[in-house]
Amino acid sequence: QVQLVESGGGLVQAGGALRLSCVVSGGTFNNYAMGWFRQAPGKQRELVACISSLSSTNYGDSAKGRSTISRDNVKNTVYLQMNSLKPEDTAAYYCAARVSATWRTWTDPRLYDYWGQGTQVTVSS
Repeated sequence: QVQLVESGGGLVQAGGALRLSCVVSGGTFNNYAMGWFRQAPGKQRELVACISSLSSTNYGDSAKGRSTISRDNVKNTVYLQMNSLKPEDTAAYYCAARVSATWRTWTDPRLYDYWGQGTQVTVSS
């Protein structure tokens, strides 16, 4: 059974930074492409960043230049470093995994196989 557990969310002032972590248990982490998505109330789930099993990356428009996704295949963990946070970044952030041992990244949340429960990020103005 594959489980994803996110952590690192919280309340931060505008301009601040947060690092989200997602620990994956079960399966073979090295074979997973990983993604971070977010969903604000009343809005669709959207890509923040994704990383292939071979560490190629892709970013959503909102994250470009402000966020960095990375993975540690020893710790079975994917990270999302978010800087210069804005109130509009307020959302629940979800980690997702797709079985994909390639260079390809996956931007569509519907293509992911496993999801975490989410961690709330709130940015105050």
